Amino acid sequence: MERFAKVNELLAEYESLEAQMADPAIHNDQNKARALGKRYAQLGPVIAGYRAYKLAEDDFNAGKELAEVDPAFVSELEALEKNKDQAGEILEELLLPRDPNDDRDVIMEIKAGAGGDESAIFAGDLFRMYSRYAEKQGWKIEVIDATQSDMGGYKDLSVGIKSKSNAQPGQTPYAKLKFEGGVHRVQRVPETESQGRIHTSAAGVLILPEAEEIDVDINMNDLRIDVYRSSGPGGQSVNTTDSAVRITHVPTGIVVSCQNEKSQLQNKESALRILRARMLAAAQEEAERVASAERKSQVRTVDRSERIRTYNFPENRLSDHRVNYKANNLDSVMNGDLEAVIQALLDADRTAKLTAGNS
Repeated sequence: MERFAKVNELLAEYESLEAQMADPAIHNDQNKARALGKRYAQLGPVIAGYRAYKLAEDDFNAGKELAEVDPAFVSELEALEKNKDQAGEILEELLLPRDPNDDRDVIMEIKAGAGGDESAIFAGDLFRMYSRYAEKQGWKIEVIDATQSDMGGYKDLSVGIKSKSNAQPGQTPYAKLKFEGGVHRVQRVPETESQGRIHTSAAGVLILPEAEEIDVDINMNDLRIDVYRSSGPGGQSVNTTDSAVRITHVPTGIVVSCQNEKSQLQNKESALRILRARMLAAAQEEAERVASAERKSQVRTVDRSERIRTYNFPENRLSDHRVNYKANNLDSVMNGDLEAVIQALLDADRTAKLTAGNS
């Protein structure tokens, strides 16, 4: 059996997509055209990797045949075999189980946790950290909803993070940020601490794949929509009209509130956007739970519910507890230099999948 026999199915699908996309009629349905284009882009690197492997394999086989009739070619076989093996390793990685959300943008929710005002200030620090990282990636940041704290920072915050339209596979917000969800703990001396004692507080981060309307079918009859007057820090009113919106999806019990915009309609649209993302995530988690056999074959490195990371300001140290990553450049990390820790998590996930695939 050929080592990469399953690529033949993907190659047939790729050629079928190519033919469909060449048909001008397909563009009459923009949603279908977009879905075909997305799948075509997903398969592109795999097909390119397979063709590179086949070329290297053919070169090696041709070299073996030549070496049998002319010993002068024997010396070239080692390099040809090395090229073939390297191309095979690259293809093997390309064929690893792929997260279906890796092409998506992100809705990030940051919530203050234990620690009172200091936790809210830290939530604001996390928001700045991710904003600066997003800027370095060329992504767009959009505050969807925010509740500020009296002492600064945020009690809770929802932001959209969007990539450029031509983002390469693996370079989208979800592909990069999917392991950032969990409890982030901070250790430092709060500005309000007169004795110089180190306090520990925490904030929670939730990463949701941005859902499009075609991904989630919401029956408006399943929604309970309440409107109320928005409020600022300390509960003071910041709007004289009932513009804030709370949407409850009755079948699932999911509740979303938005008050950031002055318009009730805008807040409703923002709340529906978050609701779609939460419903998509919930549906995918349920599908993963049901497909237990498949889930076992795709080892996940990250438990998003656990305390994932500690930010120790007195020692300028960041520690990610899932992959034993430590770095003494916390000041740079808080300024958006997150690439090293994000790459450590992605590398650990890839290694786990390779190990599972070979077991």
